[in-house]
Amino acid sequence: MNDTAEFGEVAPVKVIDRISSLDFIRGIAVMGILAANIVAFGQPFSAYMYPDAFLADHGAASDWMVVLQYVLIDTKMRGLFTLLFGAGLYLFMERAWARGSTRWLQIWRLAVLGFFGLIHFFLIWMGDILLYYALIGFVVVAMMRLSAKAQFGLGLAGFFAGAIFYAVALSFPFMAVDTELGETPPFAEARVEMLGAKTEVLQDSMVEAELKQSGDFGGLVGHRLSEHAIDIPANVFLFSFETLPLMLIGMGLYRLGFFGGAIERGKMLRWGWAGLLGGGSLSLAIGLWLKSTGFTYYGMLAAFVGWSAIPQLFMVLGIAALLVTYSPAWNGWLAERVRAAGRAAFTNYLGTSIVMMFVFHGWALGLFGELNRPQLYLVTALTCVLMLAWSKPWLDRFRYGPLEWLWRCMTYRKMFPIRR
Repeated sequence: MNDTAEFGEVAPVKVIDRISSLDFIRGIAVMGILAANIVAFGQPFSAYMYPDAFLADHGAASDWMVVLQYVLIDTKMRGLFTLLFGAGLYLFMERAWARGSTRWLQIWRLAVLGFFGLIHFFLIWMGDILLYYALIGFVVVAMMRLSAKAQFGLGLAGFFAGAIFYAVALSFPFMAVDTELGETPPFAEARVEMLGAKTEVLQDSMVEAELKQSGDFGGLVGHRLSEHAIDIPANVFLFSFETLPLMLIGMGLYRLGFFGGAIERGKMLRWGWAGLLGGGSLSLAIGLWLKSTGFTYYGMLAAFVGWSAIPQLFMVLGIAALLVTYSPAWNGWLAERVRAAGRAAFTNYLGTSIVMMFVFHGWALGLFGELNRPQLYLVTALTCVLMLAWSKPWLDRFRYGPLEWLWRCMTYRKMFPIRR
């Protein structure tokens, strides 16, 4: 019995083009990631989770936008992108194995991706995820020969274990600082340490903000090299509890036919809507609680990292199931442009970071710290329009996006024709 049959009912109305399905979801995810990251592009990095760090006005309307973004965007788009990255790892290996290559090609490919990630982290934007994908991807490659069900099951088990770890680890600072427990002797010392750590993070974030505003690019890069290189191993450890399981889940789902119509449509829709509405309801409850507490620093940190994992998983799988089921019927001009944006997701991801440098840094337009949350969302919308505008015309004329082509050439260490 094959892996797809083992997964459950197999009664598709029609087989879905796996690549088209992945491209569409990837296009949605790469635009959603920009919506999640826009605050950290245009305001101090700590403002991503802590509205009080905004340099511009953050009024009542913006507070509600925080809740809306937390429910619909934050952690969900990154989770979706990670799920697809895991599926893409196996898709690449299917083709590599067919040509007689081994997993060493995938390892080299990830090393190249890590090189791009280092450039992104130090020279462009410190919120890079490519380096972490590459480093954690090395571990995933070692698990590629597991069965699809084993990958999926191990991914789920690992994700739930990580969710428990996050919840326990991040709830402690919140309780020490934001609750009356912090006034008791066992927590008093921890409260002092946590408040000191918060001050250090906010001060460092302001140093980087001032360097961006002044246009001192050399000083900004030097600050990241001297102060934030140590963040890389720490973040690999922290993100691995989410990223590694999601990659395995994505890989397992890909092999089980999730992205290709191998699961009965009604089941996909039931799973999809249950995940979206169930996870969304949990996220909304947390978001409303955050607003009621005034978006405290450690409350936001606990919610974003410690308590959002289970709602995130429900929503990521729900959104993926719904997009896989519905998107094949979406063949209009907009849907085709979304697919094209997904085919050039690497270029769009890094490209938007470069565009944001020109929008916000002091040596260019110098809008860093000047825009409030609604204005930042307007920048997001205009940049998404730019993604949709360039991707399809480019791919009508060329085989790959610019960075996809460069990554391919560096992976195989030879030049490939780019024009159609």
